[in-house]
Order: sequence, then structure tokens, then C-alpha cells
Amino acid sequence: MKQIRKYLHPLIILIVFESVAVTLWLTKNNLFYLFNFSYIGLSVSFGIFLFIRKYKHARRVVQLFVGLYMLVYLGLICRENMQIEGFWYYLFTGVFEAATIHYAVAKIFGPLIFGRGWCGYACWTAMILDFLPYKAPAQPRKKIGWIRYITFAVSLIFVSALFLAKAGNIERIMFWAFIAGNIAYYAIGIILAFVFKDNRAFCKYICPVTVFLKPMSYFSLLRVKCNKDLCINCGKCRRVCPMNVDVTDNSRKRKNGTECILCMECVKNCPKNAL
Repeated sequence: MKQIRKYLHPLIILIVFESVAVTLWLTKNNLFYLFNFSYIGLSVSFGIFLFIRKYKHARRVVQLFVGLYMLVYLGLICRENMQIEGFWYYLFTGVFEAATIHYAVAKIFGPLIFGRGWCGYACWTAMILDFLPYKAPAQPRKKIGWIRYITFAVSLIFVSALFLAKAGNIERIMFWAFIAGNIAYYAIGIILAFVFKDNRAFCKYICPVTVFLKPMSYFSLLRVKCNKDLCINCGKCRRVCPMNVDVTDNSRKRKNGTECILCMECVKNCPKNAL
């Protein structure tokens, strides 16, 4: 029984993604959805399984499996804009396809189960930023998170302007916006990482997707919790956390609680296995 409970988290993730995969396959009559969500679900579940088996690069394996799939296959080969601009585009056209389904599952309703796990295991922007040397923030968190709301608004205004101007060949514009957006995200993310000595500075201050992720993550089912009987308050978990989360506080209102990306660095570095 204990062994089954040990692997409960990857099993839950796999069941969620497989349920979505089968439901969309049958309702949309498109085999792509079965492949797409099955692949992502299996990749994420496999990574969590590797983590439980104490493989140190488990999360990075998932980031590369899912991130490259989303960026190269869906984005560059299938020419789908999987950034937030693509979400607005499909939403405005009234088509529940591609980016709208992706956002609904991974970034709007999915976080009710796995919080900001997307940021830790699947984001193709963070996939590159996590190769940089500043794994744990060297400075206190800045109070400039409001910038994300500006980038969120800019993305919405950009797509709205295209529709209001009745621009021709919007799909082609969306593809090139995906290319330009990714280049900008990588450039800004890398610059911020070196300026703030923090790989995740872009995620904390600029990324517009977090406007969707943060409120839902507050109610996340999967959370890192602290066993107070074992905790010695050494503070190591807070020092290694890339998102400055106070995981020793088990309440929903813990400091930066909606920022947790389930990277498990705190769990791996706890000297007393209290997390």
C-alpha cells in the first residue's frame, strides 16, 4: 500500500491527461488530441516517476521532452502560435482548438490540480532559462511583478488590433508573432537572469501567462507540504527555491505560494526529509 501511495502523484497526472486526451479525441473526432495529451501526460508522469526514483535530472528530462515538442513540433512545424497571442486569436475566432485547448488544460483549469507545474516541467521558455547558472536567486525578490499585467494587456491589444483592422492572412501573422515572441522572451529572460542573478526573473516579473496561472494555483491539489515535527527551521528550502516560496508554511496564504513550480528543489535539499 505504501508503494502505491508513493507513486500516486504521477498516476494522478497521467489519469488527468489521459482523460483529456480520450475526451477530446472522441468529441473532436481527431486522433491528434489523443497523441498530443497522451504524450505530454506520459512525459510529465515519467519525469515525476524519475524524481521519486531519485534521478537528479528528472525535471530537466521532462522540460526537454515537452518543451521541444511544443516549440519545435507544434510551433515551428505545425505553425501553431502556442503563446498567449495564439490563445487570444483562437478565442476571438470562436474556435476551441490548439492554443485555446492548451491554455484551458495547462494554464487555466489544470492548475487547480497541479498548480504551476507547467512552469516547472513544460514551459519552453523556462527550458532554456534553466540552463543558465543562477539556479537559486541571489537577491531578494523585486516588487515589479506588476509588469506581467502590462505584457498580458499588450498581447490582448495586439490581437484585438489585428481583428479590428481586419488584417488579411492573420494566421501567417500569428505564426511570425510566435517566432518574434519567442526570440523576445528568450532575449529578455536571459538578460534579466544575468541582471538579477536569477534564472526565473522572467517568470516572476514579465511572463503574461502567470496572470492565468496564479489565481488557480492558490487552490492547487498538489502542493509541497512541511512536516513540522521533522523541520528544524534551517532555512535551506527557502534558499534553494527558485521562486522564493516559503514551503515551511502549509497555509494557502504562504509567502509566494502561488509561485511554486513543483521543481522539488526544496524536497531534494531538506536535510531532515521534512518536505
